[in-house]
Amino acid sequence: MELTHKVVRDIVGMLDDAQHLDEIELVFAGFRLHVRRSPGVDGGARAPAVSHPPVTHAAQAKPQVALQAPTASAASGGDIGLAEDEVAVFAPMIGTFYHAASPGDKPFVGVGQRVKADDTIGVIEVMKLFNTIRAGLDGTVVRIEAENATLVEYNQRLVVIRKG
Repeated sequence: MELTHKVVRDIVGMLDDAQHLDEIELVFAGFRLHVRRSPGVDGGARAPAVSHPPVTHAAQAKPQVALQAPTASAASGGDIGLAEDEVAVFAPMIGTFYHAASPGDKPFVGVGQRVKADDTIGVIEVMKLFNTIRAGLDGTVVRIEAENATLVEYNQRLVVIRKG
């Protein structure tokens, strides 16, 4: 899927038509779109306000991966369960996490599997948009902490990978 001007306009239109939604943020291939309704001049009508950074060329865009290496806080409980050579991949957004592309398909990764930085470890669905989650480093999958087809929170641990 390519993020075109028409797609952005359609997203803004969905926000405008939705009575229960006042704000949406979309992160796609290095592009961030944040749309928020703001009160009109008369204080009654609401119009979407759009803000986003400049679009980068797709070849230059880097996939967003939420990684966290163990730190000194591990001893105090901040990164409980991570060994020195392990890195957790965290959810970069709230949504439903899936282990496979569709029901019945083979999972993207399994415990003990070697992965490369650009390998897909799962997808997060938000409002019928599927966001690919990448490993972010080369290594071996140690644990899969997020259950299939469950809601994950922002910055929730999805998978733990042993570096190397």
